[in-house]
Amino acid sequence: MLQTLYDYFWWERLWLPVNLTWADLEDRDGRVYAKASDLYITLPLALLFLIVRYFFELYVATPLAALLNIKEKTRLRAPPNATLEHFYLTSGKQPKQSGLSGRQVERWFRRRRNQDRPSLLKKFREASWRFTFYLIAFIAGMAVIVDKPWFYDMKKVWEGYPIQSTIPSQYWYYMIELSFYWSLLFSIASDVKRKALGPASSLQDFKEQIIHHVATIILISFSWFANYIRAGTLIMALHDSSDYLLESAKMFNYAGWKNTCNNIFIVFAIVFIITRLVILPFWILHCTLVYPLELYPAFFGYYFFNSMMGVLQLLHIFWAYLILRMAHKFITGKLVEDERSDREETESSEGEEAAAGGGAKSRPLANGHPILNNNHRKND
Repeated sequence: MLQTLYDYFWWERLWLPVNLTWADLEDRDGRVYAKASDLYITLPLALLFLIVRYFFELYVATPLAALLNIKEKTRLRAPPNATLEHFYLTSGKQPKQSGLSGRQVERWFRRRRNQDRPSLLKKFREASWRFTFYLIAFIAGMAVIVDKPWFYDMKKVWEGYPIQSTIPSQYWYYMIELSFYWSLLFSIASDVKRKALGPASSLQDFKEQIIHHVATIILISFSWFANYIRAGTLIMALHDSSDYLLESAKMFNYAGWKNTCNNIFIVFAIVFIITRLVILPFWILHCTLVYPLELYPAFFGYYFFNSMMGVLQLLHIFWAYLILRMAHKFITGKLVEDERSDREETESSEGEEAAAGGGAKSRPLANGHPILNNNHRKND
């Protein structure tokens, strides 16, 4: 049974054009071809990424946050209360009867919600890690493809396909990118849940984020199996070209550098629209949809690869809509605070005195410091 499934899964007609077999892609005469077994290394590399990330956030991102005066804020914890905890976890609504006054229940729920919210320092460290990776990946990706003829002539992507040997730079570019997305999928449960769209938000709701990671992993893996490597390197570099800009905007947002954040976000929006809504569909997708049919009849791998590309393109359209909607509010001056912001609720938000006391007790607090107006800082 398992052997039958295995044989069917690796049936040449699923992965390769007609009249070609896996024997045609066996290493010979010094030429090396992509193999499914090559991807086994990405799982231990993903775990290595998580370890490197831990030390990066501890010894690089945290000191950088300190330089920018981003600090952990001491939060008042909700006292243990089994009844309120049950309502909080099951419905999120306040019970009508709990033995406490209405104000006490409101205060408990406010503090309990704050406990679940990620701190500004945590968000800054995550953004710093992703910014560092995406920037390095984009530079490395460009170094891999900029001297290749198919970077300038898309038809050369399919020249000789699928008998196209791989080179070490392509191998490592693939392994590192795939390993990184595996690490993001492994850590998604503990990472900050994105809920907002704003100058420093990730543009991804949690579900869309999972869909994106899974689709990306499948697309990268399949393109390696089917030797779509030339097209794959172009697609990965194109995606990395805007991601590091978004993460840097978020970093400046968390640091309170509002104007810098907004300016970088504008650059990000322009790059995103050009790369995801112009270059990707009209150059890359045209390359993967049209040119292969000039060489061989369509097969399952052709349909599958372009279907996954379609999923990513739909996500890009969705995110572009959110970007444009936010940009419109930004230009018209209607953007006062990030939509659906995950902003922390302060004790003073209900007219209560903050535990920090002092002159700041009647004002909202950000990073433990009083702020003068709602435009001073925007949170995820």
